Amino acid sequence: MTAQFPAARPRRLRRTASMRRMIAGTRLHPAELVLPMFVKEGIDEPSPIGSMPGVFQHTRDSLRKAAREAAEAGVGGLILFGVPEVKDARGSAADDPDGIVQRAVADLVAEVGDALVVMTDTCLDEFTDHGHCGVLTPGGEVDNDTTLTRYAEIAVAQARAGSQVIAPSGMMDGQVAAIRAALDADGFEQIPILAYAVKYASAFYGPFRDAAECAPRFGDRNAYQQDAAGSIREALREVRLDLDEGADAVIVKPALAYLDILRQVRDVVDVPVAAYQVSGEYAMVEAAAANGWIDRDRVIMESLIAIRRAGADMILTYWATEVARRLG
Repeated sequence: MTAQFPAARPRRLRRTASMRRMIAGTRLHPAELVLPMFVKEGIDEPSPIGSMPGVFQHTRDSLRKAAREAAEAGVGGLILFGVPEVKDARGSAADDPDGIVQRAVADLVAEVGDALVVMTDTCLDEFTDHGHCGVLTPGGEVDNDTTLTRYAEIAVAQARAGSQVIAPSGMMDGQVAAIRAALDADGFEQIPILAYAVKYASAFYGPFRDAAECAPRFGDRNAYQQDAAGSIREALREVRLDLDEGADAVIVKPALAYLDILRQVRDVVDVPVAAYQVSGEYAMVEAAAANGWIDRDRVIMESLIAIRRAGADMILTYWATEVARRLG
């Protein structure tokens, strides 16, 4: 580059809204957005989540309605989390054919399954009475290999109910391979796996634990989720292991605090990469906006653009329907 001021004037390309729109290097499309949704067993009407204004624990009926609205707005997919009435140590409700997730998945596929992609989170924390993501040893640690059996059973139950994408989020070693083998053995070779390959033990998850009622009763998840100070090498190793085990796409979670990780994952893999704009990111924006401290709509769009620019092909966001309407 040889031209200097006054010959070089970058502002020429920023003077008008139409000029900025024409040369924008990063664009959002509704089909790239995935809406996380919560369905709770045993409630008669949607239950607002105090730490996430505008987000609800749904009934089966209200879930169908919200999913239909998302589909009409052009949202690309939704991912379902369930809250059962009864929890136990092994999370029995997670793979119960009559469990809340399986029944809700069947509802959603019947309602919107041709209009968007119905995905299911595949984990145990919402279903266990101790709140951890796996089966515990007598000493209170998560038993990795025993948990793999449960994940495989859950994935098959979700696929039988109609889930179109299985998304294992527990960060157990070998989880993708166990789920892939179980799905294939049950005749679901066509069902893709969207693996939470890079999931950090983050303080940004706080409001989600209100929504899914899954806060650990003791300890934390640091022994299986990744350390926030961990190296990019660790993140890329997890991604490569999941891909070697059969993952069809991968997730980085959370999003905004880990844009550097997201960018490097995008640069080294040739599969779709998703990023999860998690509950804490959502809650902070909503709280600041409620106090008049920020321009809510602009911050939402700016944050999503940042995630997209960092390399996300898909963004899981609680604003999916709202933003899809705005983009449409």
